[in-house]
Amino acid sequence: MSEWARFSVTELERAGVLLVQDGNHGNDRPRPDEFVADGVAFVRAADMSSGRVEFSSASRINDVARRRIRKGIGAPGDVLLSHKGTVGRVAAVPMNAPAFVCSPQTTFWRSLDESKLDRTFLRCFMSSPGFIAQLDSRKGETDMAPYVSLTEQRKLTVVLPPIAEQRAIAGVLGALDDKIESNRRLASRARELVSLELTAAEQESWRTVAVSDLAQFVNGGAYTKDATGTGRMVIRIAELNGGPGGSTIYNELEVPDDKVARAGDLLMSWSGSLGVYVWVRPEAIINQHIFKVIHSDYPAWLVYDRLVEAMPFFRQTAADKATTMGHIKRHHLDDAKVKVPSPETLFELDGYLRPVWDRMVLAEVEVQELASLRDALLPELLSGRLRVRDAERVVEGAV
Repeated sequence: MSEWARFSVTELERAGVLLVQDGNHGNDRPRPDEFVADGVAFVRAADMSSGRVEFSSASRINDVARRRIRKGIGAPGDVLLSHKGTVGRVAAVPMNAPAFVCSPQTTFWRSLDESKLDRTFLRCFMSSPGFIAQLDSRKGETDMAPYVSLTEQRKLTVVLPPIAEQRAIAGVLGALDDKIESNRRLASRARELVSLELTAAEQESWRTVAVSDLAQFVNGGAYTKDATGTGRMVIRIAELNGGPGGSTIYNELEVPDDKVARAGDLLMSWSGSLGVYVWVRPEAIINQHIFKVIHSDYPAWLVYDRLVEAMPFFRQTAADKATTMGHIKRHHLDDAKVKVPSPETLFELDGYLRPVWDRMVLAEVEVQELASLRDALLPELLSGRLRVRDAERVVEGAV
């Protein structure tokens, strides 16, 4: 491997460089009664987001199920790939990861020889457009849902530069990933701080108000028809939950300002997957089934936190009334009640929580910008069109 070379997964496995194994457990699969509240994580595609494994959201299996399983047993440093249903999500398993096994939807790719295959480089390569194109060419080969079997995965190819160059590429892209992760932690802690401060400050004298009193809730429009394919993104629930993807719609439409989302705006989905979001991507058009939450009497940090608090009520209401797709109606915004601070307490809290919230929004905007830079550099580095030293200069200016 002294020069750039392309190898099939099968060749790398035979050479003892790589191990690829999925979670298709057959008769050893966990049974319904073996899923528990506290146990070994059972990682599905839904638990992979933005290059990370969300262990906190994963289902858990008990020791009986874990002892029966013989394959798909993950380890720190693995790279996970979703290969069934949702195909192509890639996530790095941190070195401090808890015990976990792959579900039938996921595969681990594991470097067995770091002197030939750097695991960070492997994760970068698997996130590249060239690798995703390989997956896309195979995921429709059955009549089932999108699926790339283990047999087909072993036919995929991996481009490997010399190990020194692998590590250099991994170092450049890893610096961006480290800054992205740092910003995500900052944003997460900022949201937690808002919630903790509100809980600590709550008093019996706080007023109870309807959610509808917190802000103006403006529904988006039907903006996907006759889309031009250029212009601003049309935000659907899929974009709120997973960001833009291959099916994302873009349109040149001019729409009213109250149906446009800009960085820092609050959005709430009220049909299907109900949730509250802070928009941190470029200016976009809000599609139907999503409220733009326009607040004036209360600050964004308070409105967001109170909507999060009310969300279990909305989700239960939607579930109780579901026929095909659960949703809430506008009058349910009147039915949901939350507590708000007195004007004096709100003024005091806003003095130090508003800067925290603004820094959170800025951090999440930076995450999107850094991820875009990483995704732009990735194919250029992996193709050899961009030298590492040139990429390093670009990254130094960004982090």
